[in-house]
Amino acid sequence: MSVKIRLKRMGTKKRPFYRIVVTESRAAGASKYLEAIGSYSPIVEPKQLVVDQARAAAWLERGAKPTPTVQHLLTKAGLR
Repeated sequence: MSVKIRLKRMGTKKRPFYRIVVTESRAAGASKYLEAIGSYSPIVEPKQLVVDQARAAAWLERGAKPTPTVQHLLTKAGLR
């Protein structure tokens, strides 16, 4: 089972926010996910980033691959 950490878009039209979720790599973007480990709101000022660092580190140790955008956000959060 290949696992990815990626963003899931939520919110309304022109007011997005994202959940940082752990999901299977072949699953569709709107499908169920294994676990939500954080959120990201780019619209509010200042931008809001919340990450459960313990859970994110646990998934990364198990071999979950973050997408490039999530990799950048995890770096901002001080995880990688």
